Amino acid sequence: MFWILFCIFLAACLGAGATGGLFPPGPWYRSLTKPWFTPPDWVFPVTWMVLYVCMATAGARVAQLDGNGVAMAFWALQIALNGLWTPVFFGLQNIRVGLFVVLGLWVAVALGMGAMWQIDPVSGLLFAPYLLWVTIASALNAAVWRLNPQAVRAGRPSA
Repeated sequence: MFWILFCIFLAACLGAGATGGLFPPGPWYRSLTKPWFTPPDWVFPVTWMVLYVCMATAGARVAQLDGNGVAMAFWALQIALNGLWTPVFFGLQNIRVGLFVVLGLWVAVALGMGAMWQIDPVSGLLFAPYLLWVTIASALNAAVWRLNPQAVRAGRPSA
């Protein structure tokens, strides 16, 4: 049963991740001023694949346990917000709303991690790298907002 659940959760993660292919960064993002701590491009797909496996494993473990309602609700919320950020930030090129989405994602991941920890500490720990990555993503989004006031005012950079 675990492996069936794992595949379902992994499919949800990959579905959220597919928005990156639908809304790639492109010239708009390259034209923005980015902070010094922006990771190189190759880091993103590698990190996300590792995180998706951790997220799917945590979800599959908790889904099999009694009293998992709150944890599963937060799992669903975080994957929805995860899938929403890319279309908002890269598709709509809206840095400000992207920041609100990623901050909501951070809260959902943190609360989900806590809810999972109460049921299965291993699953809670599996969300720790995700929370760290979303913390970095939030800081990146906030820094891009701060460093590109022209893009924030216009909703798009003047290219």
